Amino acid sequence: MAKIKGFKSDSTIGLRGVKAVNTALCSLSVEGMKLSYLGYPLEQLAEKSTFEEVSYLLINGELPTRNQLSGWREELISNRPLPGFIERLLEMMMPDSAPMAVLRTAVSMLGNEEPEQKNDGKKVAKRLLGVLPTILGSWYLKSQRKEIPVSEENTLAGYLLHMVTGKRPAKIERDMMNCSLILYAEHELAASTFATRVCASTLSDFHSCIVSGIGTLAGPLHGGANEAALELLGRFRNSDEARTGVLHMLENKELVMGFGHAVYKEIDPRSSIIREWAHKLCAEKKDTKLFEIAEEIERVMWDQKGLFPNLDYYTAVAYRTAGIPASLFTPIFAISRCCGWSAHILEQRASNKLVRPLANYVGPEEREYIPIDER
Repeated sequence: MAKIKGFKSDSTIGLRGVKAVNTALCSLSVEGMKLSYLGYPLEQLAEKSTFEEVSYLLINGELPTRNQLSGWREELISNRPLPGFIERLLEMMMPDSAPMAVLRTAVSMLGNEEPEQKNDGKKVAKRLLGVLPTILGSWYLKSQRKEIPVSEENTLAGYLLHMVTGKRPAKIERDMMNCSLILYAEHELAASTFATRVCASTLSDFHSCIVSGIGTLAGPLHGGANEAALELLGRFRNSDEARTGVLHMLENKELVMGFGHAVYKEIDPRSSIIREWAHKLCAEKKDTKLFEIAEEIERVMWDQKGLFPNLDYYTAVAYRTAGIPASLFTPIFAISRCCGWSAHILEQRASNKLVRPLANYVGPEEREYIPIDER
C-alpha cells in the first residue's frame, strides 16, 4: 500500500521499546542474561521451587513459609471441583471446539455465576488456578470419549498432567511440568499481560481481565508457537532430513517457528532450562529421535541466521514426549500464565491509571463532505 501523505515512520509503533507501566513482578534484560520474579532469579526458582510456591510469590509478593505454602496448596486443591453450571456448559461444547475458546468461555461463565465479591481478586485467582486444569481436562477427555480420572495428585503440575492425559504421570513428567509452569508463569508485559492490565485499568471485573488475556494468548503470534514448533519437528524422520528441510525453508524465506523473540536479542534464558528437561525426558523414555531433530534444527538456525530457540521450541519436545496432545500446549501455557495475569491485575488495581495511548494518524488530510448524489 502506498504511503499516505503525512505518514510518520515511528519505531514505537506496536509499543516496541515503550515502558507503559511500572511493575515489581518481573525483571528481564534484552540480552537474555537476567530474568527474575520479584527479585528471585528464574533459574533458581525453576531448580529449587514449585509452581505453588511461585504462584504464591507472584500473587502475594513474598515467598511463603512452610505453613503458608501448605495452606495455599490446600486452597488450590479445594478449588478444583467443577460447579454444575460449568459441567453443563462443557457438555454443550462441540468436541472440535478450539481448546482456548473452551477456557475463555468457561472463565466468562464463572464470572457470571461466581462474580468477584468486594474486589477480592486473590480469591478469584485461587479459584481459577484450581479449576482451570479440571475444565481443560474434563472437556478434552470427554471430547475424546475417554474417562475423566479421579485424581489424587497433590501438585498442580501432577494434577494438570493427569487431567489432560488421563494417566497418572511419572515423577520425571511431573517434575518437568512443574518446571515448565514456573517458566511460563510470568514474563513482564507480554501482549496477553498487557491486555489484562488495559482491561484492569478500566476497573473491569477480574474474570473479564483474565478473558482478555486468554483471548490475546490465543493468537498465533503469541501463544501458538509451541504447537507450530511441534508441527515443524514432525515433518522430518531424522536429523539429516531436518537439516536439508530447514535449509530449504530458509532459501525460500519461509518462517521457522520457535526461534527468536520480540524482546530478547541474544538468548531466551528460559530455553536452556526446558531444553535440559526435554533431553532428560527423551532419555528416560529411550526415544531421543525428536530431541535429535530439534538439536539439528537449532544448529542450522544458529549457523545460518544467528537465531536462538525460545521457550516454546523445546517445550514442544518435552510436552510431546510426556504424551500431551499438541492442541493443549497453548491452553497449558494459559493456565500457567493465569498466575502472572492475576498478579498484574492486582498490581494495576493497587496503583491504577487508565491506559489510554495515542495513535499515529495516517489517514487522508481534512476534506469536505460530498453529498451522496454528487459522488
